[in-house]
Amino acid sequence: MSSANAGKRLFNFSPGPAVLPVSVLERIRDEMLCLPGAPASILEISHRSPQFIAIQERAQQRLTRLLNIPSDYEVLFLQGGARLQFSMIPMNLLRGQAGPAQFVLTGSWGKYAQAEALKEGQVEIVYNAKATNYDRLPSASDLKLSPNAAYVHITSNETIQGVQFQSDLDSPAPLVCDSSSDFMYRPMDISKYGLIYACAQKNAGPAGVTVVIIRKDLLERSNDSLPGYLNYKNQASEGSMWNTPPTFAIYTMGLVAEWLEETIGGLSKMHAINQQKASLVYSVIDKYPQFYQGHAQPESRSLMNVTFRFADEDTEKRFLKGAAAVGLDSLKGHRSVGGIRASIYNAMPMAGAQALADFMTDFATKNG
Repeated sequence: MSSANAGKRLFNFSPGPAVLPVSVLERIRDEMLCLPGAPASILEISHRSPQFIAIQERAQQRLTRLLNIPSDYEVLFLQGGARLQFSMIPMNLLRGQAGPAQFVLTGSWGKYAQAEALKEGQVEIVYNAKATNYDRLPSASDLKLSPNAAYVHITSNETIQGVQFQSDLDSPAPLVCDSSSDFMYRPMDISKYGLIYACAQKNAGPAGVTVVIIRKDLLERSNDSLPGYLNYKNQASEGSMWNTPPTFAIYTMGLVAEWLEETIGGLSKMHAINQQKASLVYSVIDKYPQFYQGHAQPESRSLMNVTFRFADEDTEKRFLKGAAAVGLDSLKGHRSVGGIRASIYNAMPMAGAQALADFMTDFATKNG
């Protein structure tokens, strides 16, 4: 953010920590000094207090309603982000299993998860989009998934490359999904998954809490020899309070879930809004395909992260400078690939997507 814009709320296209609903931020501000029904701030009350236990239970209940989570699943609130889950999942679900963990690699985060699984057991890559620089997703015929696999791992949305699964995958083995960057962007059929995990700071809350939704029968794979915190069975039996949970982050995620449920009207409506926002931006890329060089193949495009680049670095610098001048912040692509990345998560208002599309049209007209 430039010094000229310091203190001014811009359209924040950061990939994470990312935009939150303004109404949620206002609620946090209003309740920060003294939480309603409590004698102190959410930052101060005990995680064992009735007030916080009620907050955590409400957050879990809202997630359960929004995602229609069946009763044979546990919802856990953990810490350590997706990076810790890259290790916890194979520790709990792969260690000691006869079959391999199968990986569908569609971008950078899937590769990181696969590298950690290799430390725990046998790994098989059943699809790898490396040859096309991770610009596409597999078709059903591309995947040879085994019912004997310990689990099948996918990343539903790759933030760096901007590719996203738009529907639930069918798997004969427990399907494990890193949903960190698109959690609750659309309805999901939870029954198709063995485990879903999501660090909150991209699409569902602030940094500090990671949601794990795990089918209860898979908890039996957690071996007692695992370190205590890293054991899913421990976490489930203690109600996500094996240690002090990230109280503020859980509180905020609960408010985001309340916003999705009561203000937006549920995940079907959120999905429709997300489709509209993404369409505004992609329509400009499609109108000027020689100028805006989109990374993802059209059928694999993400609704959360729009990625593109220019023919030369000078144009990219001018684009970023011009965007910042009109209040469009944090559009620079990931350091590993460069280019532009517009993260248009749930909380990005339609006005932000429209402002970006308008700026892109104007910039292409003047520079294309």
